[in-house]
Amino acid sequence: MGAHWVFSELQEGVLERRYKRFLADVVLPSGAKVVAHCPNTGSMTGCQQAGSRVWLSHNANPKRKLRWTLELVETPGGLVCVHSALANKVIAAALQQRLIPDLSDFSTLRAEVATGQRSRLDFRLEGGPQAIWVEVKAVSWCAGDGLGLFPDAVSVRATRHLGELVDLISPLSRAALVFCAFHAGISRIAPAEDIDPEYARALAQAVAKGLEVYGLAVEVGVDGLRATQPLPLEGISGVD
Repeated sequence: MGAHWVFSELQEGVLERRYKRFLADVVLPSGAKVVAHCPNTGSMTGCQQAGSRVWLSHNANPKRKLRWTLELVETPGGLVCVHSALANKVIAAALQQRLIPDLSDFSTLRAEVATGQRSRLDFRLEGGPQAIWVEVKAVSWCAGDGLGLFPDAVSVRATRHLGELVDLISPLSRAALVFCAFHAGISRIAPAEDIDPEYARALAQAVAKGLEVYGLAVEVGVDGLRATQPLPLEGISGVD
């Protein structure tokens, strides 16, 4: 199977610094310095080290304030995709290819679906015995020994999503959270209890109320991203 997300030609560079959350200074091989958009709201723990080799995409649209976007960062543990929004593209394709067996009984996949709570969740799978609501989280922090942790900064929004997912569980619908491993070194995933204990508590409570949680491995390369197989989860009561 081909990549679930294909990058157009990327420009290699060296990260000088990431700052103001959404900006990154990158030095190109020519010596020129560019300011790139950093499409990641987290702290990017372990993947914003000055001097790291990075890859940028370029958009020639004159209406864009920043033409360059930071896509990949090389770390000692492997390549990381820091463009967290691409996780939805990868998971959409993985769901269509039935890579997560427990989320395979559907005929229609809808994206960005309103929940009725003035909010939207990433996907709704329809056509099976029950509709399935799906929320996706990109995991880019590898704490070592293959352990991916989420979140890498306190996330009130991620905790709120857990409550919304639980509220949607009924005899007619299931709810699932999919952790998408965007770091090549991640082989298992757990909640980052030391960083956001409230999220870890809320996740355990949500699982006890019926939330399904899955992890998915992703091959990360300069040519693209491809989901490969389910990953084991740790530190979540009720999840093997």
